Amino acid sequence: MEKSLLLGAATEYPAHYSPEVLHPIPRSEGRESLGLAGEAPFHGFDLWTAYELSWLDPRGKPVVAVAEISLSCHTPNLVESKSLKLYLNSINQECYPSMEDVTALLEGDIARCVGGPVQVDIHPADSYRHRGIATFPGFCLDGLDVEVDSYSPDASLLGFAREDTEVTESLYSHLLKTNCPVTGQPDWASILIRYTGYPLDRAGLLRYLISFRNHQDFHEQCVERIYMEITELCVPQQLEVYARYTRRGGLDINPYRSSAQMVAPRIRLARQ
Repeated sequence: MEKSLLLGAATEYPAHYSPEVLHPIPRSEGRESLGLAGEAPFHGFDLWTAYELSWLDPRGKPVVAVAEISLSCHTPNLVESKSLKLYLNSINQECYPSMEDVTALLEGDIARCVGGPVQVDIHPADSYRHRGIATFPGFCLDGLDVEVDSYSPDASLLGFAREDTEVTESLYSHLLKTNCPVTGQPDWASILIRYTGYPLDRAGLLRYLISFRNHQDFHEQCVERIYMEITELCVPQQLEVYARYTRRGGLDINPYRSSAQMVAPRIRLARQ
């Protein structure tokens, strides 16, 4: 990397528009540990929600809004979270003619950082509230009576309930916790596993997700590891893995990976 990571470092917030603070992290660095090279064997995107977006209108009056920033998982880079926060805050005292101008600005700057197209949707505060609070579809694993003694990723916990009849089902948990690889801070998430294939052992899947509790990695890389390990050990015909992480510094990151081009629900969960 050309620049050192800003995470965990004392940083002065820019007082003016500063696209140069955006810091790319090559996706290849995290995928090497999964044995992946070249084009990733899945589809998906990273959906960021920025709750602290603000700028000035032409008369100097502040505008506040929420931005949804979506980038394909096939971009060569992801963007470091603290650098994105610094960048977004760098427009706080800048004047822009319209929301459309801010949208175009963000799309262009972030696209140059990640090396691929970016879609930005900006919502006024009273408009975004209509999103409401939802939950994942399907069966929640968290009420299962399981004994847990593994807190480092353990794919051996994955298995089948039976191998006679294939099913299509959605399973989810609110018990996923991972940790920032730079600062060590905890990252909390709810995760959806939606698949078609032989039925997964639900208790084993829950214990597997809990086993990430002490694991250190970026959100996107954790989701890709979960996707790849379920794919390799359980060989589903179709698979989606979608994690909705709680926000830090006004940003939440929600990686989605799937075996086919599908659309993940843009929902807000209770902890978001």
